[in-house]
Amino acid sequence: MDFTPSEEQAAAQGLAARIFGDLSTHERLTAAGTGTDAELWKELCAAGLPAAVEDVGLLGLVLILEEQGRTTAQVPLAATCVYGLLAVAAHGAPEQRERLLPGLRDGTAVATGAFPARGGVHIAEDGALYGTVPWVPWLRDATHVLVADAERGLWIVRTGEPDVTAVPVETTAPWSAGRLVLDGVRGERLGNGQPGAYADVLATARTAFAGLQAGVCAGSLARAVHHTVTREQFGRPLSTNQGVLLRAADAHMDTEAIRVTAYEAAWRHDERRARAAQALTAAWWASEAGKRVVHAGQHLHGGTGADLDHPVHRHFLWGRQLDAYLGCGGEVLEELGLLLARGSQEGAS
Repeated sequence: MDFTPSEEQAAAQGLAARIFGDLSTHERLTAAGTGTDAELWKELCAAGLPAAVEDVGLLGLVLILEEQGRTTAQVPLAATCVYGLLAVAAHGAPEQRERLLPGLRDGTAVATGAFPARGGVHIAEDGALYGTVPWVPWLRDATHVLVADAERGLWIVRTGEPDVTAVPVETTAPWSAGRLVLDGVRGERLGNGQPGAYADVLATARTAFAGLQAGVCAGSLARAVHHTVTREQFGRPLSTNQGVLLRAADAHMDTEAIRVTAYEAAWRHDERRARAAQALTAAWWASEAGKRVVHAGQHLHGGTGADLDHPVHRHFLWGRQLDAYLGCGGEVLEELGLLLARGSQEGAS
């Protein structure tokens, strides 16, 4: 395994770091409230970052999303790339790729996904889609939603259709979420309904959002380090306290574990190797370790961490949202155990 970024991947990461660092400031995030920073999204698309994902692969996307997570930038980048660009490029029919990809590349189309499937959507005898998905991230910005039916078939639904309703929902993190209600809409099947497409998109999503969590945790820890180095108590920096050092060290190791497992799952995806177990492993670390890190980041700020307007609180909110999105730690661990057990049984037979 070699996770060393290619020249193109490093360039995309560097560009993302500059744009997010310059534009995703505390003041702009405060002004955006719980909505999307539309100007930042335009800047990212003008720079060609969403379009670059097809060239830099899933590992490149993970590197870009790390930079987004560091600043908790409120743009639908992960959702559009995972449920739009990569899903259509991998599983769409040639006509769908030709029709849908240009808009997703330049940002005029925004995609999201009603994932994971929990049986809320079904197909009627006439082929129409019915059902409700309690919350979908970035739904208020989306032009297209990738929906999984009860049989794990994938459908592209346009949010502008009269039989599609998006009801605004506020979640822990400000992700412009909404409740998706389908009332007899005629969806467009993604590709030819290939078996395994749902599992592939879900594994890609778990890997990408684990990369986002790595960035969220790194940003939280960086703020905690700055606070403890510059804040003095009893005439010396808080960082000289052994308990503070140990807590920060544990958070650093947890962050690195999230990062390296996300890198491995992404690298295996790009190399077209089996990666189901690795994607679940990355998701488990993102959930369990991510939760520990953002709690530590807030705790290390002391009383300041209790201020809901402090920048570190955003990392806490994002970390807790990512902890549960696409399956919390216990759910993911159960799924991983079942996968490994099936593999052992198949090997024995």
